[in-house]
Amino acid sequence: MRTPPFLKSGDKVGMVATARKISLDEVEPALHLYESWGLEVVQGKNLFNEAHQLAGNDKERAADMQQMLDDPAIKAIFCARGGYGTIRIIDLLDFRTFESHPKWIVGFSDVTVLHSHIHKHFGIETLHATMPLNFPKDGSEDVSTQGLKKCLFGETPEYKLTARLGSRSGHAQGVVVGGNLSILYSLRGTPDDINTEGKILFIEDLDEYLYHVDRMIMNLKRGGMLDRLAGLVVGGMTDMRDNAVPFGKTAEEIIASAIAEYSYPVIFGFPAGHLSGNQPIILGREATLSVGAEAELLFKPPGETGSKHYSAFVKPVIFISGFFILLYLIYQMFFSII
Repeated sequence: MRTPPFLKSGDKVGMVATARKISLDEVEPALHLYESWGLEVVQGKNLFNEAHQLAGNDKERAADMQQMLDDPAIKAIFCARGGYGTIRIIDLLDFRTFESHPKWIVGFSDVTVLHSHIHKHFGIETLHATMPLNFPKDGSEDVSTQGLKKCLFGETPEYKLTARLGSRSGHAQGVVVGGNLSILYSLRGTPDDINTEGKILFIEDLDEYLYHVDRMIMNLKRGGMLDRLAGLVVGGMTDMRDNAVPFGKTAEEIIASAIAEYSYPVIFGFPAGHLSGNQPIILGREATLSVGAEAELLFKPPGETGSKHYSAFVKPVIFISGFFILLYLIYQMFFSII
């Protein structure tokens, strides 16, 4: 996996809305906070457009994202909010420039579409983290924004917490993948359906009926996404709903029941997702997961994560080298015949 360059004071960053609509009032605290970090914020020209629920039509939202992906001066792209709509523009985007010149893509919830697409096809790290809509309205920093800043400016996150009831002991190492459970479920059978084998899977969700959580988890299980994990990290399962006739299990109990036959370590109640104190998770980065009475998720420094992806520089070098080796072999064969 490749790590995008970390930010420094004076860098330009972009803000876009790939999904639900948003207003200037809702992002203004974030604009001021980014500026206090020494960043120059470039707003997508369609950022505040409206098309019913969405932040403009698909072409408008895609155009903003494309402009930020292609602009070499933009060092990170902040998705203003989640909701729904990123899936509608993913096939309109061209990531070739981004692949050659990676930059941080930041967000969570519906932004899981971008995280999964980039992980699956380009092997570039992204940041599952708080978004402008969720910044403190008084312009102050909170745990979420402090963690975001540290990650973007180069600190490697390490999390230590008390293991919650239902967590399973063990030790594992692997690349961290995942995001919002509903989005991962919606990507099943698409080109962005991620491979979880040997990896640490992170999941979280908001405002779902418990029976539907069970449906999604059973889909992941039957599809082979849960049986060969290195470990599982369960974040906020926030504001779950139930029917008049109760389902009979909490979201955490649903997950625990589905994975009971496996032996990998599991953390429940990790502070990430749709909750206060939403801690950043570097998707695509290798980490160690240790669970006992205490639980730890310790990310490795950049550059220590193995990858089967090659950079845009390495690929041509390999091709050219192979070409000249082939010419040499043909040359040798020709003169041996003579």
